[in-house]
Amino acid sequence: MPVIRVFEPALCCNTGVCGPQLDQELVDFTAAVSELKTRGVDIERANLASEPSQFAHNPVVVNFLRTAGSEGLPLTLVDDVTVLTGRHPRLEELERYAGLTDTSRTECCSSDTATPSSCCGSQTILPVPAVGGCCDSTNAPSTESGCC
Repeated sequence: MPVIRVFEPALCCNTGVCGPQLDQELVDFTAAVSELKTRGVDIERANLASEPSQFAHNPVVVNFLRTAGSEGLPLTLVDDVTVLTGRHPRLEELERYAGLTDTSRTECCSSDTATPSSCCGSQTILPVPAVGGCCDSTNAPSTESGCC
């Protein structure tokens, strides 16, 4: 499983969810980290104010700070590769980074896979004829456009 590390600017406490005015982005991010930890994801966050050694011991972070400064934080790394800067990742992004995203229902729930053991459960999937767009009877399927 990927290792996710989020390096944050100096916050008033280890979560940043403190003080008289809460930042909703931090509230959501703190909840997302907690959720992913319960699902077994290796995710940690480091606060510049309370954990400067974590910043100093990671060459990717040191290089980032030399280039962008602390103003560029937060910095999100997956397996020591920069994937996001300047804001906290949302739950959906973190799930994707962790490899937890499911195959989309449009790919998974086709008439060929709709069985009780499939991702669609016991639902009955009825084929819907394509009308208009690139998949209707007037247009041939295109392998280049990603349609059909």
